[in-house]
Amino acid sequence: RHRCCHERTKIYDDGLPPSHRTEYVDNYPCYGNICPPSSCKPKHELQEHRGKMDGLSIFKTDYLPYDVVKRPFRAPAEYRPKSGKIDLGTIYQKDYSPHKVGPVTLARPRERKHTTDAKLDTIPTYRDDYRLWEAQRTESCKVERAYQPPTERFGNPSTFQDDYIPREPNPPESFKPAAAKLPDGPFDGNTIHRTAYVVHEMEPRFVRPKEEYKPCDQPFEDLTTHQRDFKGIPGQQAKSCRPEHRKIGSDAPFNGTTEFQDRYQPQLVSLPEFRKPRQYVPPTEKMDLNSTNRLDYISHEISPAAPIRPPHGRRISAPFQGNTTTREDYKPWSICPRGLIKKEQEIPKPTGKFADLTTFRSHYVPHQGAPAQSCKPVHAVGLNAVPFRDETMYRIDYTPKKKEICPAHHPSNLGYVYVNTDSQGHQFFRRLSPEPSKPNCNPIPNEVAVVT
Repeated sequence: RHRCCHERTKIYDDGLPPSHRTEYVDNYPCYGNICPPSSCKPKHELQEHRGKMDGLSIFKTDYLPYDVVKRPFRAPAEYRPKSGKIDLGTIYQKDYSPHKVGPVTLARPRERKHTTDAKLDTIPTYRDDYRLWEAQRTESCKVERAYQPPTERFGNPSTFQDDYIPREPNPPESFKPAAAKLPDGPFDGNTIHRTAYVVHEMEPRFVRPKEEYKPCDQPFEDLTTHQRDFKGIPGQQAKSCRPEHRKIGSDAPFNGTTEFQDRYQPQLVSLPEFRKPRQYVPPTEKMDLNSTNRLDYISHEISPAAPIRPPHGRRISAPFQGNTTTREDYKPWSICPRGLIKKEQEIPKPTGKFADLTTFRSHYVPHQGAPAQSCKPVHAVGLNAVPFRDETMYRIDYTPKKKEICPAHHPSNLGYVYVNTDSQGHQFFRRLSPEPSKPNCNPIPNEVAVVT
């Protein structure tokens, strides 16, 4: 079940023996007796079995337990108030001199009222059109009941009433200073800036005099770099690449015949026959205009229908008969007001006093709860002298096994010599045979492929 841990080194077999020399070894020769630097990588050696593993570590062997002493509790010092009075004066109170402050003058102009001598009509449209109607006041349907306070005392004190203990008020002492006395003299508005500022006279601003324009006496050099360096050399004019316009055709006169005239063969075509229309001849007999309806229809003498509408302007003096079927058959009934459909309450309302005692209050028996016992271990003063048993079932029952190493990793250390490499990249080694101790031993080595 060996797995090849190397990548393939050859893609195809070229038939040449493998060369393990690199381009660096071929192109760069060695200088003198300088040895290559030795590798700092540790050698991979097989570690033998050392027996049963002990559970001791460097920390367990070097660690020395110390006695843990409980930290002493430091009691806070008793508070003792200082004697004397607190100086509540500040620099602001000493240096500040109050003065009277007048009202701020408004910068807003006075309001100008535009009044006229005309009389204002103060009667609105609602008051002019509204007419007061006499309305009867509706009677109240509320049943007036006189309030009767309960005669018995309410027997359910609150938690605040049970736990509250009245205490005398002890207001804290006020540190507010007494009212400062206003000075009698006028307000001194001098500041440090006004007293310490020294006014300096400013020197007049230096104004540079305007220089007069003086034209230059030297002539103006208007020669540019292009005009100075460019020298016109006469050359030939560029030839045009446009082809010359030549007349296409011959000077021979046109003979008047074309390809169509040469190849066209005329064919004889007969003229279309003209058909003369027939001359109209009117019929000599009389036309029979009788139809089937005229021959079979029998006419009847019918008088015109008399109109049902009364003649215009005819008046009837008899009274109008306005009785209809609905008036004769319909009789008005006397309507009674409909009663309430709501049923009367089957459960009577309670009349006695409300019993506010619940089932929990009646059956609950108060008990004094014991404080929960702490599961915290007692603070140990020193460590236990008994050694800690750190053995586990895995350490007791575990049997270490020897790891088998693939001979392809380090063939030279395990008695193998490199032979060759095939086209698939597999390296073949042969095992070195031991020295012959007997005359009948077989000295021929076996070739084994250790990398697949």
